[in-house]
Amino acid sequence: MSSAEHIKITVENIEDSRLPQVDFSNLKFGQFMSDHMLVANFDNGKWENVKIVPYGDLSISPSMSALHYGQAIFEGIKAYKFPDGRVSIFRPDKNWERFNRSASRLCMPEVPQEIFLDGLKQLLSLDKDWVPNQEGTALYIRPFMFATEAALGVHPSKSYTFAIITCPVGAYYSKPISLKVETNYVRASEGGVGFSKNAGNYALSLYPTQLANNQGYDQIMWTDAKEHRFIEEAGTANLIFRIGDSIITPHGETILHGVTRRTIMELAEKWGFKTEQRLVSVQELIDGIESGEVSEAFAAGTAATVTHIDRIGFNGTDYTLPPIENREFSNKVLNYLNELRYGRIDDPFGWNFII
Repeated sequence: MSSAEHIKITVENIEDSRLPQVDFSNLKFGQFMSDHMLVANFDNGKWENVKIVPYGDLSISPSMSALHYGQAIFEGIKAYKFPDGRVSIFRPDKNWERFNRSASRLCMPEVPQEIFLDGLKQLLSLDKDWVPNQEGTALYIRPFMFATEAALGVHPSKSYTFAIITCPVGAYYSKPISLKVETNYVRASEGGVGFSKNAGNYALSLYPTQLANNQGYDQIMWTDAKEHRFIEEAGTANLIFRIGDSIITPHGETILHGVTRRTIMELAEKWGFKTEQRLVSVQELIDGIESGEVSEAFAAGTAATVTHIDRIGFNGTDYTLPPIENREFSNKVLNYLNELRYGRIDDPFGWNFII
């Protein structure tokens, strides 16, 4: 299946659209699924039975290996409505590349471009009316794959299901967030799967995040597994700081290489900022906040987009960052990304994948 003519995507249209049931002025993240989904099966060493069908339940075996051994990965992408009514997906090619890196690490088959990207384009052509056009909204796209072999025993599955579902969403975070520096629990370790977007990474985050919530924080600031000395991610998003005149993001093999993070760093470089991808210690951050050297801190991700951080808790002390309105870079990049993704300015980079 290396070329498009070898893959046929069949389409079954929904009889009655659920679109009239959705209040687009009150979109809760991930609650209202669109009419259709794409599903493909991998068996006997090849992808087959690629189809777009009405959104609905999937039938699984109780002995399905994903339930027992955790072979499950996913991605997060967004589509936007342009002023002229066209629909655009933001940089899905980078998500496809990252999806296949995750697949490789978890001994899962790579998904061909013709299924992932061409199938996504066909799916959104069918459900384009589900893409909202209100400011701050988008169609969230969730490609995912899981092992389906109905047999117990620790080994890579022989069969898999790949699917794409979508849902109209508003903002994931509606206000600046507070973070607690995590110095006990671990998200990922060197040699592990921290760079991949797999289900297990998120499952292990739930309990420590709940503890942080109980202490009055919105999310966790993860640190390295060995010493809890270096900063990694913010809950489910990447972290970016402005320290002095530099735009800096933590870097390492345990960190998810986010598409939004990559985009922001590329823009910073284009705009003439000094950029760095390197280790950032907790102490450097705290000292920088106290001295005023750290003027901006934000989370970056598909769901989070650019979410300002207003408070960081470390060892029982809260450190407050400068007022949001004074943050030059993060406000500039958020405004630029909104203008670009909603099609209100030209796209000199070719990042918008027009349907």
